[in-house]
Amino acid sequence: MLEMQVYQCPYCGEPVETTLDLSGGDQRYIEDCAVCCRPVVFDLRTDGIEWQLETFREDD
Repeated sequence: MLEMQVYQCPYCGEPVETTLDLSGGDQRYIEDCAVCCRPVVFDLRTDGIEWQLETFREDD
């Protein structure tokens, strides 16, 4: 199950759209910001019905 989500880059502060794959369960991965190209850590938590996304700087 794919879900589109807008997040605020923790480096440049710009809103960025990404696609989340909710079928993989809880995930933690790094994706570069489409605006400033810095590495953003994604922490996705899901129970199959509800989900929550948090983003962090790689150096946090």
